[in-house]
Amino acid sequence: MEKHQIVIVGGGAGGLSTAASLRKRRPGLDIAVIEPADVHYYQPGFTLVGGGVFTPEQTRKPMDAIWPKGIERISGRVAGFDPESNIVHLEDGREVGYDFLVVAPGLKLDWGAIEGLEETLGRNGVTSNYRPDLAPYTWQLVQDFQGGPALFTQPPMPIKCAGAPQKAMYLSADHWRRTGRLEKADIHFCNAGGVLFGVADYVPPLMNYVNRYGINLDFNHNLRKIDGTNKVATFTVTEGEETREVEMPFEMIHVVPPQTGHDFVRTSPLANEGGWVDVDQHTLQHNRYTNVFSLGDACSTPNAKTAAAARKQAPIVAENLIAVMEGKDPWAKYDGYGSCPLTVERGKIVLAEFGYGGKLMPSFPWDSTKPRRSAWHLKKDFLPWLYWNGMFKGREWMAKPQ
Repeated sequence: MEKHQIVIVGGGAGGLSTAASLRKRRPGLDIAVIEPADVHYYQPGFTLVGGGVFTPEQTRKPMDAIWPKGIERISGRVAGFDPESNIVHLEDGREVGYDFLVVAPGLKLDWGAIEGLEETLGRNGVTSNYRPDLAPYTWQLVQDFQGGPALFTQPPMPIKCAGAPQKAMYLSADHWRRTGRLEKADIHFCNAGGVLFGVADYVPPLMNYVNRYGINLDFNHNLRKIDGTNKVATFTVTEGEETREVEMPFEMIHVVPPQTGHDFVRTSPLANEGGWVDVDQHTLQHNRYTNVFSLGDACSTPNAKTAAAARKQAPIVAENLIAVMEGKDPWAKYDGYGSCPLTVERGKIVLAEFGYGGKLMPSFPWDSTKPRRSAWHLKKDFLPWLYWNGMFKGREWMAKPQ
């Protein structure tokens, strides 16, 4: 059986950043990352592809091009965990042993949970920026749109980047405004939840854009079925204790799928009742297995699941894992920081930054509730550069634990 000092499950933003941060602190550590993919995607860029700002090529790089130096790669898919024996099981039957484990495989986009969706994705006006191959189709639909109902859906929380469903909507509406087609559009935001955004301070500026674009807010609308051929979406609508089904026609629909923990996480001893890796929300150490840590979309912390959160969490995991390795208590604390750059129009962004309990945590000395052109350049130009050139090299600018 192959064995390593530290095994990291997942070569995404959280996993590779943690590997780089560990190596920066202890260059001699024996670290292996389990990752099956050969291409790495900059997922925050998918919205900009769907808005005609980025090309698909700007959001992806070969995994070999970004792999941190000195980190062994195990190419394979995880089947399960045996934390009592410190073993990770792979689908091909291999076993990988560890002294310490970091679980960062992301989450599962459950396309199959919506009846009829998989059969019609990428055609019949049905699209989603949550898949890199579909984001260009979003931009095609936006450009070709001549009027009629345009639906933008959001499933129940938690989801990856809670603002992404709205970003697609605002960028689409802004394009139609600029090209004189907004008055012909009947835009609906069909949200399974009951509020526009989970942090109340950001709702007023977002409502300004909802009103500017004439968007209908359909709260408590959970997408259950799509008939792509006839262009009809069926929602379960909850009002108090009553539930009913509503059919809505569409010319185009941007779908955000329900999201859960991966099956190999949900069925493992590492999971909590919700199917996420059960960790302390501050130290990111597992609540039952002290040699296990988790971060990113897979863990149980009640924060926004964003790349910005993973950037802050990776150094926390690195510091606390090394502390435990040395027989000390974990000391670094994660405050729930997450960032959601809300692209309210082409060229302006409301840079939502917040932590646990909805506490505002702005990184810059400005009113973060106001849409700004400088935040647009931050999102479009600086953050992708920081992602590719900072996180995977252990550079912890504005993220080093205090």
